[in-house]
Amino acid sequence: MEVTSACNLRCAMCLVAYRPPVNKITGAMPLSMLQGLVDELPELRELTLQGLGEPLLSPHLMQMVRYAKERGIRVGFNSNATLLTGRRSRELVEVGLDWLHTSLDGADRATFEGIRVGASFNEVLRNLSGLAAAKRAAGADRPQLRVVFVAMRRNVAQLPDLVALLAGIGVDDLRVQNLSHSFADTDPAGAYQEIRTYAEGEALWQGEDREAAATAFAAARAAAAKYGVALRLPSLDPPPADHAPRNRRDGGHPGCTWPWDAAYVTSTGQVQPCCMVMGDDRVSLGSLSRESFASIWNGPAYQQFRRALHGTRPPKVCEGCALYRGTF
Repeated sequence: MEVTSACNLRCAMCLVAYRPPVNKITGAMPLSMLQGLVDELPELRELTLQGLGEPLLSPHLMQMVRYAKERGIRVGFNSNATLLTGRRSRELVEVGLDWLHTSLDGADRATFEGIRVGASFNEVLRNLSGLAAAKRAAGADRPQLRVVFVAMRRNVAQLPDLVALLAGIGVDDLRVQNLSHSFADTDPAGAYQEIRTYAEGEALWQGEDREAAATAFAAARAAAAKYGVALRLPSLDPPPADHAPRNRRDGGHPGCTWPWDAAYVTSTGQVQPCCMVMGDDRVSLGSLSRESFASIWNGPAYQQFRRALHGTRPPKVCEGCALYRGTF
């Protein structure tokens, strides 16, 4: 659930950077919307409180975490960690947040701040270290801390140094991913032109860029083994040209199981098939402001979306998705 669509950064690879700013009050998901969905789904197992915005900007975040935890639901979110103060870190440890993933796309100030525009590299490192310290002080094993690194042409060479840096501040889990969407399904001259152009210019698929990424990945593996950091690396193989998912197998595997396993809800209550869509105008399968989640989940729009994933051509919004195409 996108608990807020407001963000205090303008990250270069995020749609937020290419849209007008959103006020943190008007961009907040109402607490009642989350409570209503949780109440409707008594067998809900896991809840991720994030979307395009920064969750720590939500005025209801702690209430949302508590509400879900009281019902035995695993809860976590991604954060840019710029607002992760010492007080907030202690609160998150006390409430039993299950995981917190932080984006860190460089091993030095210039690279990181050139991507995460508006963030302070040193502040983010201090805040991450502070959360690790809060866990130690409380004798807690939660929240599980992970750093997420979006690999691009401009930063991939720094990956081995980042592994060593994280080990030094007490973070032992690093997930590297490629850009989440190519936006190849959009009009090249339309509203998504800028982010589409950015994605095309930063992908690691070709020639020297792929070779440089492979070298950085190998060095990162060695550093991870040295420092005891869990490291996940994505594929460097280019996506299939025919829009078919890389993992399609005999028997009609859809290539992505999101629409059967989970759902994504925007801050305004639009229900989308997944969090990879990036843009609430790209697809909507229903709205919680007008109908129940059950009626949306079992409704004709969802059913048609699932059928299309089993076909020879996916829904258009899936064509450039890194998860669907096996490159995430």
